[in-house]
Amino acid sequence: MSRMSTRPIIAVTMGDPAGVGPEVVVKALARADVLASCRPVVIGDSVRLAAAAELCGVTLDRSAVDIVDVGTVPADLPWGRVSPLGGDAAYRYIERAAAMALAGEVQAICTAPLNKEALHAAGHLFPGHTELLAHLTGTAEVSMMLVAPGLRVVHVTTHIGIIDAIAKIEPGLVARTIRRADETLRRSGIARPRLAVCGINPHAGENGLFGHGEEAVKIEPAIATVRAEGIDAVGPLPADTLFFRARRGDFDCVVAMYHDQGHGPVKVLGLEAGVNITIGLPVVRTSVDHGTAFDIAGTGTADERSMVEALRQAVDLAAVAVTGR
Repeated sequence: MSRMSTRPIIAVTMGDPAGVGPEVVVKALARADVLASCRPVVIGDSVRLAAAAELCGVTLDRSAVDIVDVGTVPADLPWGRVSPLGGDAAYRYIERAAAMALAGEVQAICTAPLNKEALHAAGHLFPGHTELLAHLTGTAEVSMMLVAPGLRVVHVTTHIGIIDAIAKIEPGLVARTIRRADETLRRSGIARPRLAVCGINPHAGENGLFGHGEEAVKIEPAIATVRAEGIDAVGPLPADTLFFRARRGDFDCVVAMYHDQGHGPVKVLGLEAGVNITIGLPVVRTSVDHGTAFDIAGTGTADERSMVEALRQAVDLAAVAVTGR
């Protein structure tokens, strides 16, 4: 692949080949503005990408887009169905992209969606991309940041049940999550990020009225610790009003305690513009904020706007990683 371009080289994984990943990838990479910003390297299957391009009525410019053909997908793999073949292929794409990023061959990874059921059916027992990339890069702990218009959310816990999440939350984990959010925002150009931390219970416990003192035991010590380090974090605050305040501009990022607390407000703002960023990895990784959409896969109607935004975020973060600004 060409290394002559000054644009960042972005590894774009195709996702589950039975889902909408191939379609959103080809649609996004057919856009002139995307190609002007980066040198995409698609990790996937060239036959599947060609089929998706035909479905969507677009053409990939092979002089501007490189393809690393992993070659694990049969040509007759049906669209829109969970299969071990699709799950294993999605795993192999991520595996190759992580190796390339760690070797410095690409400056960022941007992922199309995989299907967790298919991934597990193939014997790869990870809850999702975030945990899989942590494993492949030897990273002990990472966080998920969701970005939507006017709102950023970082999660203390993600793909575990609510009871397990509350048990897992403790001051050390909360503090480390806040630090990762602060560092990421500083690297993106915000000199002094304003972070707001959610409570666990309704009204953030309302001084012990709700719950069993979780805010005082699990969250308040973490906020005190990071504030002593110079991080501008406040809370714990009631989640029911906090996201409105953040989108209004009071805060640069919300630290949510569990999956649905943070995902719900972002999803309301629209799946077409949301982006998932894994923070804490030794490599830059962004992703679409939607699933494989098996119900519409193979129809050519998938919306590529989240992929376009994920690529834009990857380019911006890759530039920071390369220049150190």
